[in-house]
Amino acid sequence: MSISPNIIILIPIYNEKKVIKDVILGIQDEGYTRIIVVDDGSTDGSFEVLQHLPVIALRHKINRGKGAALRTGLEAAKILSADFVITMDGDGQHDPLDIKNFVSAFSKQNIDVVLGVRNIEKDMMPPTRKIANWIADKLTFILYGIHIHDSQSGFRGYSAHAIQKIRTKTDAYSYESEVLREIHKHRLSYTEIPIHVRYTPYSKSKKHKQNIVNGIKTLYTMIWNILT
Repeated sequence: MSISPNIIILIPIYNEKKVIKDVILGIQDEGYTRIIVVDDGSTDGSFEVLQHLPVIALRHKINRGKGAALRTGLEAAKILSADFVITMDGDGQHDPLDIKNFVSAFSKQNIDVVLGVRNIEKDMMPPTRKIANWIADKLTFILYGIHIHDSQSGFRGYSAHAIQKIRTKTDAYSYESEVLREIHKHRLSYTEIPIHVRYTPYSKSKKHKQNIVNGIKTLYTMIWNILT
């Protein structure tokens, strides 16, 4: 008799009180009940909402950044002996229906990392994010030698082996690029799968999302990490 893998969904959040309950319920409706949410110093009452939801709720007392929140969550996933960890954003833009495709990719292939790829034109990504993503994709290839079609997607899956190998330093949004460096460094196997993105007025209003300024910060961090 086969044993079902221990799949953990990891969600970093910052001020997502308005939508986080619906995000969690949407994931649970797809049959995934092991959910870790890391509240990265929210000031809008997000953590209080989490107290009434069937999730493992962790909290940073101050806002440290998405990278720091993901590191905290991955450490918790290790303690819980996760076979696979799937990371999603907390603003509702990622479709829980896509989770099964990550699980299928792990099940059918001996893969360390599964990277979600957005259809940037079809999904109507805001223009500033398109530019930031294009720059990051090109730099990922130049600096790390990895050709990725969406280097800034936060919808990703990691095997237990991958989360043991990946070591990141950055606390902010350059985390996604830093993970690609780690894939190259440790020669982790990876594959890309298409994902659906739901851009709503709410998700597009999130100022901390990837933009031109964050893209420049990502470039600086990528180069600095190579030199240090």
